[in-house]
Amino acid sequence: MAILRYLWVASWVVSAALFLSVEARFVVEKNSISILSPYNRRSKHNGAIGNFGVPNYGGSMVGTVVYPDKGANGCSPFEGDKPFKSKSNRPNILLLDRGECFFASKVWHGQQAGAAAVLVADTLDEPLITMDSPEGSSNADGYIEKIGIPSAFIERSFGDTLKDALKKGEHVVVKLDWSESMPHPDERVEFELWTNSNDECGVRCDEQMDFIKNFKGHAQILEKGGYTKFTPHYITWYCPQPFIDSHQCKSQCINHGRYCAPDPEQNFGEGYEGKDVVFENLRQLCVHRVANESKRPWVWWDYVTDFHIRCSMKQKRYSKECAEDVMKSLNLPIEKIKDCMGDPEADVENQVLKTEQDVQVGHGSRGDVTILPTLVINDVQYRGKLERTAVLKAICAGFKETTEPAICLSGDLETNECLDHNGGCWQDLKANVTACKDTFRGRVCDCPLVNGVQYKGDGYSICQAVGPGRCAINNGGCWTDTKDGKTFSACLESNIAGCSCPHGFHGDGHKCVDVDECKEGLACKCDGCSCKNTWGGYDCKCAGNKLYLMDQDTCIERSASKVGRFLTFFVLAAVVGAVIAGYIFYKYRLRSYMDSEIMAIMSQYMPLDNQHVNQVVHHEAEPLRQGSSSV
Repeated sequence: MAILRYLWVASWVVSAALFLSVEARFVVEKNSISILSPYNRRSKHNGAIGNFGVPNYGGSMVGTVVYPDKGANGCSPFEGDKPFKSKSNRPNILLLDRGECFFASKVWHGQQAGAAAVLVADTLDEPLITMDSPEGSSNADGYIEKIGIPSAFIERSFGDTLKDALKKGEHVVVKLDWSESMPHPDERVEFELWTNSNDECGVRCDEQMDFIKNFKGHAQILEKGGYTKFTPHYITWYCPQPFIDSHQCKSQCINHGRYCAPDPEQNFGEGYEGKDVVFENLRQLCVHRVANESKRPWVWWDYVTDFHIRCSMKQKRYSKECAEDVMKSLNLPIEKIKDCMGDPEADVENQVLKTEQDVQVGHGSRGDVTILPTLVINDVQYRGKLERTAVLKAICAGFKETTEPAICLSGDLETNECLDHNGGCWQDLKANVTACKDTFRGRVCDCPLVNGVQYKGDGYSICQAVGPGRCAINNGGCWTDTKDGKTFSACLESNIAGCSCPHGFHGDGHKCVDVDECKEGLACKCDGCSCKNTWGGYDCKCAGNKLYLMDQDTCIERSASKVGRFLTFFVLAAVVGAVIAGYIFYKYRLRSYMDSEIMAIMSQYMPLDNQHVNQVVHHEAEPLRQGSSSV
């Protein structure tokens, strides 16, 4: 088994080499280096840009060349406190010799010694090569990312010229120029990133994922503004013909050995397989294609970032299911992406991956892609540290002069990703609560704290209010409804979390449905009873004249008799009769009293009139007396 494994790896390497050698080549990216002084040594040369540190794309540097008296290979820290730091306005450019240690180590020691840039002279007569950072070296992990100065590899003959001038005591001034290292034909920059979904490949994987997360905000602003066109790419290999039917090939490849990736753990017997990586690479390619069709190509940055956070191999969540959860949260059409991916088991070409293999081979001024990660800007491979500010400067150098966007002329940059589909985070539209928090580098999905109530969850698909007062905020995210003047809620203040449907309803608390107690035989089961379901309850009526007791779910006799009803009627009638009699008596006495009072008043005036009348009648009745006359 071990022999087969070694043969497999060896054949893989050979096949990859053969694949990359067909009409292809590695292109060394260069900058120009000119000797400005002494005058008699003026000349212009090329330097190979180092693939670490920060090249000054679009700019230049003029400095004085210095060469150490001892330790000229730069493999050990230089003695003293920054011995090569310039004491004038012109920076010092340190010249070192190739050999005995990593290129990056030399440049790091030069930076520590105060140099503004480092030139490494070849010790062989050969074409220029690219100085790359060491692969998989634990010793280099601590300083590679800290290198912040530019560097270049120069030919042996040029190095000898510089050293000869310095040996003679001449003051040597050179100009390092990167102004033409990046093509700048028009007002739009096209760039691409060759990456990998595998997060178990060590320093390289960590570097590319850190870059994607940190550069996402810049990339999305540039693309939304129409300033750039971005395309992601993924390297694939094919399985050698003799091994197509082997277990190793089938576990590392899809489409019958046409598209393969190395085993993530480099162990065929456990963990994830190479075909898992190929399949996720294909999915990420299709995410970009489908998003591009909907005029949202920048969503690729969101998907890749979220996939790395939520579906990491280290957390054993690197899967199709996790990928689809991420796509859902970003409102991506899953079925369209599946159609784009095709059938990985079919013995046919996959057009998406076939295109990747074709463009992996260099053409024109562009070289083969053999290093991961690789950034290509305007068909030129970027060299230097894959870091946000350094890459942004390189992209800005790709714009035609005077057409740069404002972002290239300002050090400030901010994009509110939460405004676009809420950044793929959880949100509650009713309560206007969201887990999306805008940051300078992008956004994070963290469940919020609102009015003293903490939400808890993964921040992407769910956040739930927890603790006292939660029901006051959108009813704690629980179900509630009002009908016929009655309101029911699944949020209970007595519970610090969760939702429970109230009595008379069933469900998960986020959706509650009325229980039909009558139909399900849960109530009103007494003999002769009739049941009618209501929202949140029921009405039960007993047969005859019985009374229903809900707590006991039973009917009882009402306590009444004919004698009781007669006595009740008699008492009521007596009371009514008394009231009527009293009313009549009251009216009679009142009238009698009023009549007597009126007569008493009139009697004060009536006697005079009566006396006069009596006298007249009296005289008429008496005869005339004697002595009286009529005249």
